[in-house]
Amino acid sequence: MRIVLSLLALVTNLLFAFPQQPPAPPPPQAAQQSAQPPAPVPAYTIEAIRYANVRAFPLSSLVMGAAPEKRVDIAMVFWVIRGGGRNILFDCGFHRPSWIAKFRVADFLSPAEAVREAGLEPSLITDIIVSHAHWDHMGGLDLFPNATIWIQKAEYEYYTGEAWQPGGRKGGIDADDVTELVARNLRGQVRLIPGDDVEILPGVRVFTGARHTFASQYVRVAGDAPFVLASDNCYLYENLLSRRASATFDPADEKANVAALFRMVQLAGSPDRVIPGHDPDQFGRFPSHGRVARLR
Repeated sequence: MRIVLSLLALVTNLLFAFPQQPPAPPPPQAAQQSAQPPAPVPAYTIEAIRYANVRAFPLSSLVMGAAPEKRVDIAMVFWVIRGGGRNILFDCGFHRPSWIAKFRVADFLSPAEAVREAGLEPSLITDIIVSHAHWDHMGGLDLFPNATIWIQKAEYEYYTGEAWQPGGRKGGIDADDVTELVARNLRGQVRLIPGDDVEILPGVRVFTGARHTFASQYVRVAGDAPFVLASDNCYLYENLLSRRASATFDPADEKANVAALFRMVQLAGSPDRVIPGHDPDQFGRFPSHGRVARLR
């Protein structure tokens, strides 16, 4: 009996002395059966909405190296992407009077009213993708109270924190816009995007690499003819033609911003489907009615 008990004790000690082998992974076929199929990509429509203009803006502030004396009119624009039961804004304009006066904005229409010109009520906007935190791209958040906001995590963290510390860079950022962004986050209406090449909704993918602000982003909308909406990562068609960058967060970003122009063309499949952030010519290249141009 003592021998039997000793053997049992030895076997028990051996079992606990060595790690147990993990269970074998399921065969590939079983793993494939359990994987969820990708969500279908809706047939998105894309519209540009021109809600204001700025006259005689210095071209050298839009295209690096341009002649300092040359001036151009620019359009203040955001975009509507519709499909799959969603009404998505890429950027949302602004409406605060101080900015209207500072930049001598002309032909202004509140983004909420501009959305109505595209046949949508502001309450029906489901999502807002913020390209970057500047006043004219994030200043309309409070006009669309039901929307979920999508912004780069690094952009959110910088402009709700370090930008307001000594040495921080907050040029073009409105404190009221940041307050609204934080309030929406507290209400569970903000989604922080963790960097480059992320699909945030079926067929809607965001990209970084062109540092117009601390962590600006642009968007690719999938389809038979994909479009890239550049926002201020490419101000004008002239940036694409001359391969010269828009304004950068830091001078060291210029080469990366030029590289991003090439990448945008590759992602769209054609330079004709890369849409700059402030070029009024998009309303001449595509069918337009009033303030709205139908890109696709």
